[in-house]
Amino acid sequence: MKVIDISKDVMTCPVFEGDPSPELARIKTLDDGFDYNLGKISMCLHNGTHMDAPLHFLPEGGDICSVPTDAFIGPCTVVEVPEGMITGAFIEEYFPRNAKRILIKSHGKAYLHESAASELSYMGYILVGTDSMTVEPDGSDGRTHKMLMVDNIAILENLDLENVESGNYFLVAPPIKIGGAEAAPVRAMLITDYIFWSGDKN
Repeated sequence: MKVIDISKDVMTCPVFEGDPSPELARIKTLDDGFDYNLGKISMCLHNGTHMDAPLHFLPEGGDICSVPTDAFIGPCTVVEVPEGMITGAFIEEYFPRNAKRILIKSHGKAYLHESAASELSYMGYILVGTDSMTVEPDGSDGRTHKMLMVDNIAILENLDLENVESGNYFLVAPPIKIGGAEAAPVRAMLITDYIFWSGDKN
């Protein structure tokens, strides 16, 4: 079994324009005579690899704890696409119909048109991930986010797919459980040649 980390480092990856940069501070250190190191972090919930919850765009949307956990864990397909806007017609032609989770590889340069959100819903997807910082381009009105959220499609953003080939994997990407949050950091991983644990203790 091979595990591929597809998460970006919170402390070093770019942040959205206008968002605060993450800060890691040491509260206690071994060098200062304490018995241990202790730190705290200050960051935007949308920095690095993260999951968006409906609350991010919907006034009555649920927080990160409300998103069903089965969306974050299970078989997925990585699809490499050209940069630019992905339309519903493109998804209909090139995306697999027997998948529930799709990760879009574009070197951070592809975005979803609202028609793509409709097609993903029609095809029964429960999660869409992207290596772009967001599923829709800067300056958009959030319509694609809203359409995905209304149809209960989980959104995973800012993945690191540079060393991942197109194909089928097993995704493990649960967000940190933060009650009341509209988003949460994720440590996302892909597993190849996966097997299921049967629960047999022998």
